Amino acid sequence: MGIRMWCESGNVRRARAAVLVAATAGLITRMVIAANVPGPADVRIFEAFAKAITVHGPVGIYAHPLPGQPVYNHPPLAGWMLLGLNGLTELGMSFSTLIRAPASIADFFCALLVFEIVRRRATLRTAVLCGVGVAASPVLIATSGYHGNTDAVAVVFALAAAHLLADRKSPLAAGVAAALSISVKFIPVVVIPALFIAALRGGRPAVVRFGAAFAAVSALVWGPPLVTVGRQLVENVLEYAGGSYRLWGLVRFADVLSLPESFITFMQGGGHFLFVLVCVAAGARLAWLRPAQLPGVVAATLGLLLLLSTASGLQYLTWAAAGMFVLGLPEGLAFSCVLGVTAVLGYSGASAVRWSEPVLLWGTAGWLVLAAGLVTGVRRILATPPDAPPGTRTERAPLSAPRTSQPSGSTAN
Repeated sequence: MGIRMWCESGNVRRARAAVLVAATAGLITRMVIAANVPGPADVRIFEAFAKAITVHGPVGIYAHPLPGQPVYNHPPLAGWMLLGLNGLTELGMSFSTLIRAPASIADFFCALLVFEIVRRRATLRTAVLCGVGVAASPVLIATSGYHGNTDAVAVVFALAAAHLLADRKSPLAAGVAAALSISVKFIPVVVIPALFIAALRGGRPAVVRFGAAFAAVSALVWGPPLVTVGRQLVENVLEYAGGSYRLWGLVRFADVLSLPESFITFMQGGGHFLFVLVCVAAGARLAWLRPAQLPGVVAATLGLLLLLSTASGLQYLTWAAAGMFVLGLPEGLAFSCVLGVTAVLGYSGASAVRWSEPVLLWGTAGWLVLAAGLVTGVRRILATPPDAPPGTRTERAPLSAPRTSQPSGSTAN
């Protein structure tokens, strides 16, 4: 038994090292792109935001209109990040490169995180392929290395919260990660109820620790702007519905079918909250049924949000790119390949918000791939025994040899 455990530990270390190498190569690739390619209009918009923040501050920015710029719709932590990046430009660094560093670094850690999540639930070989898949995903390389934005940062914090809570049994750290996820981009708010329910299923101490950490960090980050510019913060961030483009998903289909303009306007306006509630309810239900599979639940919830999104943006593809690998290797590869083509073609066009007909067709195919992947991924989650620990169905070392089942009360390393 001791020799077997030693061999297993050695295999895990080698597998982790392989993913680390791939993640490092992926980070270098992203940063080379960031340093040599100007990027889309968002790069220059973020630079304008950063300069405005140096004048008005990360809190005061919400109360000041920015002539010639879109509404500043980013949570408070993003403002502090932009303030720091703008400070680095005084050292001679290019803001165009710096603004894409956070998302690229997030992808680096996300590849390692996905490996750790998957190795507890599948074979070690599958975990390596999933980690490498995140590192080499065309979707993530395009959205993080070329576009930038903060979506990838929010996603890695959300997945980290699920991993810390379900696999590491660290509710305090999970609460911190959950609060950070919605403080850099508000999108992961749809998974917060699922995280709380999973913590509740873990017992009173777990939910108390998780809730205390979440509340403390949220108060620290959100408290000052809520107290001083609360109305503007709510309007700009919490009520933001996305752009009015009709390039993706339900809105795209409604436009193609020539549904009434009033209906499409409602979908993109107040109606989008209904789709958000569907995502919240689905994630909460899955978390109640399978709390041990919380990383997959978070991945599925973010993927469902992308599926039902009434906003269109190539950077939004980030919401599901890493999570689909958590749901399954085939799902992750299919999503990254099909929507990778969509992202590359979309960014290669005249404008990232004006898709050509081929890009629209690839986007439609990607939407269908996402829908199918969510179905198979959720079915895989529900096929897991309700009370099984995360590693019960894992096959690790040796890589290809079958492993006898652990007793239901055992735990995996």
